[in-house]
Amino acid sequence: MDSRISGFYKLSVEERRERIRGLADLDEDAVEAVGGLGLDDRRADTISENVIGTLEYPLSVATNFKIDGEDTLVPMAIEETSVVAAASYAARMARAEGGFTTDVSGPLMIAQIQAVDVEDPHAAKVRIHQHADKLRELADEQDPVLVEHGGGCQEVQVRVVDTPRGQMVVTHLVVDVRDAMGGNAVNTMAEALAPEIEAITGGDVELRILSNLADRRLGRATCRVPPEQLNDEDSDLSGEEVRDRIVDAWAFAEGDPYRAATHNKGIMNGIDAVTTATFNDWRAIEAGAHTYAAMDGYDSLTTYEVDDDGHLVGSIEMPIQIGTVGGATQLQPAAGAAMDILDVDSADEFAGVLAAVGLAQNLAALRALVSEGIQQGHMSLHAKNIAIQAGAPGELVDEIAERMVEEDAIRQDRAEELLEELSE
Repeated sequence: MDSRISGFYKLSVEERRERIRGLADLDEDAVEAVGGLGLDDRRADTISENVIGTLEYPLSVATNFKIDGEDTLVPMAIEETSVVAAASYAARMARAEGGFTTDVSGPLMIAQIQAVDVEDPHAAKVRIHQHADKLRELADEQDPVLVEHGGGCQEVQVRVVDTPRGQMVVTHLVVDVRDAMGGNAVNTMAEALAPEIEAITGGDVELRILSNLADRRLGRATCRVPPEQLNDEDSDLSGEEVRDRIVDAWAFAEGDPYRAATHNKGIMNGIDAVTTATFNDWRAIEAGAHTYAAMDGYDSLTTYEVDDDGHLVGSIEMPIQIGTVGGATQLQPAAGAAMDILDVDSADEFAGVLAAVGLAQNLAALRALVSEGIQQGHMSLHAKNIAIQAGAPGELVDEIAERMVEEDAIRQDRAEELLEELSE
């Protein structure tokens, strides 16, 4: 399968769907789901509460990705017009040097058990460590299927945490959750161990729940981009100048939290779009990512450098808690089809894809910011939305959008004027 699909955006929606059908070897049910068979009322009411209907997002595919030597089609669901195009553009730039290389630390999640009113917190910490083997065994008894598949509680950690309410003894269960996101598994283990922790510490256990700071479950990706891939015909800047400006832009985010917030938001644009398309928990990944970025003062999740060959080298490291089994994915037919398109074999592989997508999204945003500016590409796409809002029929949308871009007048009133003019 070749994810480099030249002119994909020029095809009609139906033509794109047929192209992806062949490349991803989708069955009839998946094609039907991608074509608009979303949640029915029964499924929706099972997934959420007080349901009155459903809300649809556009389901797109980012092309050009090569990840760990494999061509990959990336499903994305997002309402922001430029995100999919930007990811595809950056993936094309990275292809020149083999695409993205990933590394994942493993599917380890953390559950926390909070004990309060412990008279001797530091001695209690020692006592918990002394009972660690028994605690691990009890945790594993809660999910024998997970243990059978090679997962289970790997480690018991204990911290004495200073809080405004005094010292608390916090026990961490580090659990290998295999191909699940793991929230239910670790929460069940924490609940089961709460009475044991109370008996060992002499305190009261209150909270027992997972942590979304999944810093034992890191996803990493890197790519190399030759300078000639960074500029275009319309730019007055050389590839080397664009490269150096990208490094400067990263350094700005590394040094200033005001810039880092927007820098990291751009990373999450891509990651959230993939997790939304596959019905995974983007909120958990957002929480972990931003907390991880703030561990030593809020800064960038990515890094950019120049190697000895003069290539731009980008890298990313962040917590990615994602699953390929369990969860709500199979309850949403289009999300199941999106997983078929993605075609990953494990949660670790999925995490690597998300890291690569986050890096690609960031690279594309920085390149636009330091060259033509972020608004040029974004507003060109936004012009189509304005034309549609003005009431333009399908055959006039592109023409009205192009005219507004040429005039640098992307406004509702101008779209209405052009519509009247072209309709005469």
